[in-house]
Amino acid sequence: MSAAVPTPASDTRRSRPPFLNSNRRQVILFAVMTLVLTVATVWGGRIWLRNSETLTFAVGEINGPEARFAAKLAAMLKASSSRFQLKIIRNADNAKALAQFDRKLADLAVLRTDARIPPRARSLAILEHDFVMLISPGDKKIKSLAELKRKKIAVLTSASNNLAFVRKVLDLPDSTEANARLQLAPPNATLDKLFTSGGYGAVIAIDHASAIVKDKRFEQSAARAPFTVNAIDEAAALSRRYPGISEETLATGLLSSTPQIPDDDLDTVGLHWLLVGQAAMPANTAGELARTIYENKAELALDDGFASKIEPADVDKSAFVAAHQGVAEYINDTSKSFLERYSDVAYLGAAVLSIIGSLFVALYTKVTRVAPEKASELATAILDIGERVADVQTIEALDGLQDELEAVLRGAVIGLRDGTISSDGLDTFRLGYEFVRDEIGLRRESLKRQSSHDDNVVVVKTAQSA
Repeated sequence: MSAAVPTPASDTRRSRPPFLNSNRRQVILFAVMTLVLTVATVWGGRIWLRNSETLTFAVGEINGPEARFAAKLAAMLKASSSRFQLKIIRNADNAKALAQFDRKLADLAVLRTDARIPPRARSLAILEHDFVMLISPGDKKIKSLAELKRKKIAVLTSASNNLAFVRKVLDLPDSTEANARLQLAPPNATLDKLFTSGGYGAVIAIDHASAIVKDKRFEQSAARAPFTVNAIDEAAALSRRYPGISEETLATGLLSSTPQIPDDDLDTVGLHWLLVGQAAMPANTAGELARTIYENKAELALDDGFASKIEPADVDKSAFVAAHQGVAEYINDTSKSFLERYSDVAYLGAAVLSIIGSLFVALYTKVTRVAPEKASELATAILDIGERVADVQTIEALDGLQDELEAVLRGAVIGLRDGTISSDGLDTFRLGYEFVRDEIGLRRESLKRQSSHDDNVVVVKTAQSA
């Protein structure tokens, strides 16, 4: 008696898309996507920040050095694709610009150190030096500033506020007599004319260091009538008495190379022009702006030479105007480590990585993760095979059931490896597998004995017939 070989039952586990068949693939995919999105977010955030900071710059009259420097700085920042943009706020004069800065209505301003310094001003860069030159006619020497109190003095300068500065340095009262002896030189006046027709016993010239180098009037005046540039021996005392005044040196041949004037380095006093920012300006903003200015200073020089030799801010604690903290950090520590230089990026990246990672973890655990089947649930397929064992009438059909049983076992092992099957109920699965395996073995023995008995019966019947 023969029985048809039963068709192997299909896998009772629900089918899964190939891509989701392994949770491990999803974990790798989400990890890669987390890193990619983190990098993209941080990069995009830095690009957005680099193009989002606008600084206000308070300046005086449109033709003043402050306004022209601010315009140059704005053009340079735009040309260099800096993250900074300047909004220039114009005023009638620089005193009003500093007042606006003092009221925190501007981030940046330019000041000379004899001005009233806003308490919240912090130095970002030294733009220019103003030199004081004490000049006498011919070869006459002026040994001390005290001698000037008996002389008629002309102040040769393009800035009217220098008259008050000279009065302060010479300690002259604001009286009619003093005003008669201390006067502003007429426009376009030359030294030879001041000494010959003006009757002045001394001239105090004040100008930007960069302008003095380019000014040929001193050399031309020397060719017409000799003059002497005198040292100010009281320079150290003046710098201590008036903190805004600095000790300076007039280099040999600064005013004229032929003849050489002065003929030796001379001590004198001067003033600094500073670019200042608000003390509350973020340190990284101040440091990056200062770095940009230092690296591009050649593009910031004005046509008349102003700001042609920009210098770093004075970071000494005794500086008249303290350097901004961010500038001091940049100047004192230009060799920051990689982690220090990009610590802000690291913090931002860590925060973004945490957020994106948490979102993907939630997405994986709640939505896309293939929930592992319990090993005990596979016992149903095994018991189904066991129920069909008793009906099998041939060894061939029994081998088919044996293959089905092994297929279920193989699927369980693979599922345990890739996470689609959990170990929950594994003991139940093992007991079911062993039970059905043994039942198949017993049925196989039974079929073999039955086949042997049938063969003996056929032999006996044949013998009897003979």
